[in-house]
Amino acid sequence: MDDYIEKKRLAILKIINESSKPIGSHEITKILANMGYEISERTVRFDLLAMDKDGFTEYLYKKGRKLTEKGLEEIAKARVFEKIGFLSAKIDRMTYRMNFNLAKRLGSIVLNISIIEKSHLAKAAPLICKVIEAGYGMGNLLSLITGDNNNNNTYSIPENAVGIGTVCSITINGILLGQGIPTRSQFGGLLEIENNKPTRFVELINYDGTTLDPLEIFIKGGMTDHIQAIQTGTGLIGASFREMPSESRDQVLIIADQLKQAGLSGFLKIGYPEQPLCGVPVNIGSFGSIIIGGLNPIAILAESGIPVESKALSGLLDFNQLFHYSELENRIKQLS
Repeated sequence: MDDYIEKKRLAILKIINESSKPIGSHEITKILANMGYEISERTVRFDLLAMDKDGFTEYLYKKGRKLTEKGLEEIAKARVFEKIGFLSAKIDRMTYRMNFNLAKRLGSIVLNISIIEKSHLAKAAPLICKVIEAGYGMGNLLSLITGDNNNNNTYSIPENAVGIGTVCSITINGILLGQGIPTRSQFGGLLEIENNKPTRFVELINYDGTTLDPLEIFIKGGMTDHIQAIQTGTGLIGASFREMPSESRDQVLIIADQLKQAGLSGFLKIGYPEQPLCGVPVNIGSFGSIIIGGLNPIAILAESGIPVESKALSGLLDFNQLFHYSELENRIKQLS
């Protein structure tokens, strides 16, 4: 089978598996589009029929599809070479597809989605706000994804839950690309904070060797410590390391200030050409920068024992659908 077709069908199987109920071709097509697969609903229906025939999916008439045991096994044994480099390739696709105009503050940004049961929202909201207030969020803007604003089920949100959208740090890549500045995303890691200042990376995962966002892995492993970072100024937060051409540094400093004014501040520290930054060496002709992890406001929920499922680079969202974090608690109250 063609490698692209095989990867696409594996993506379809994963979408069906992650759905809380049987899902149809229309919803699957929408989710695939946010993953970077620009295909028609007719093609998705063709793929589903083929997977029905192969025994991976079961058609439940108008309800949609669900996975069979064989389909679950297929996901579990996905070939290793299909996984290597998956996240770095997705970063490139999402960077290219977003179209946010910083000057006009219009267009789409890259979004992370975290699923939280409605019963936990009242406890979760102030914790999320504390992380952003401390300066450990990718700016100060959020989004709530519910059944009323889910754009034809673009995101799979269970009925008893809400999706909290945080700005993905890859948004910075897209904004810089729009200004003609290429960005190399090196790795995501755990950044040690001492006296409210970044000191060194204590853990890191290269983007070209993982299928999961590094911060997703650190959150699930209980490795972050935003609570202490906020309370004492010393802890472990999620961050990533990027490199840009040395000649672009002055322009990047200007853009970083513009991002802050737009509520998208994500640069925690900007280094100097060919100089190590927080112990990380930099390639010749480049300078390093440390970018705040987009899922940091969600990591503190896991630290506090609140169940949450997060997915970085979930898709694109119009900038005008974001709101200031100070509105979060009132918007949650309006859901009940």
